[in-house]
Amino acid sequence: MGGGSEMSTFDLYAKQYQNLLDQSVSISGEPGAYFAEVKARYLASVLSPDFDGRLLDFGCGVGLLSRRLLRHLPRAKLDGYDPSDRSIATIDGELTERGSFTSNRERLRSDYDGIVVANVMHHIPATERQATLDFLAARLSGAGHLFIFEHNPLNPMTCLAVCRCPFDEDAVLLWPSEARRIIGNSGLRSPRPDYLIFFPRFLRTIRFLEKRLTWCPLGAQYVVVARRLPSTDNGGAEK
Repeated sequence: MGGGSEMSTFDLYAKQYQNLLDQSVSISGEPGAYFAEVKARYLASVLSPDFDGRLLDFGCGVGLLSRRLLRHLPRAKLDGYDPSDRSIATIDGELTERGSFTSNRERLRSDYDGIVVANVMHHIPATERQATLDFLAARLSGAGHLFIFEHNPLNPMTCLAVCRCPFDEDAVLLWPSEARRIIGNSGLRSPRPDYLIFFPRFLRTIRFLEKRLTWCPLGAQYVVVARRLPSTDNGGAEK
């Protein structure tokens, strides 16, 4: 996790990140890996499993999501960024052989076909969120997608999990409207958010319904998918 300009406190949790995450979400009956799997499947549904472009996992932490992204998008070229040096140091060779994993923003490219920001923005101070989005928007290719996954403040179980998580002590959750506002200010456009993860493990037999509930603002998390605004000409008419 991570992603703000000063997030070195995540160094303290690098070695025990997985255990702490699992404990905080245990009320769902699932480990933290389940939530990463849902996100990876969502990206594959948008980009297609044959996607062979370049991805950036911004705020990649110890690589929990990155590993699943490569399972669902095996042809992708994947880079990762996290300001926590210790988190980057724990990432295994299977990932680092596939791309660049770094805590230095200057090493990031400017032609990513997809950028994933998964549960990162709530750690970034509100005054720095716009600058972060501007930074990421500048690193998208012309047809690139930006995916922002966030905790849903309307979901009581999500709020409880955040309260139970030691590395979420600084978390300030953001509403979908804020996510879309700063996306728009960065010159990107996004449709309505999709809501994800509605049923705990003991109701897993009806999880097939979740694909039909993405409109319902009660999911545990939400995702906003953004792309560049169309270029304009002829007096400003969209192409």
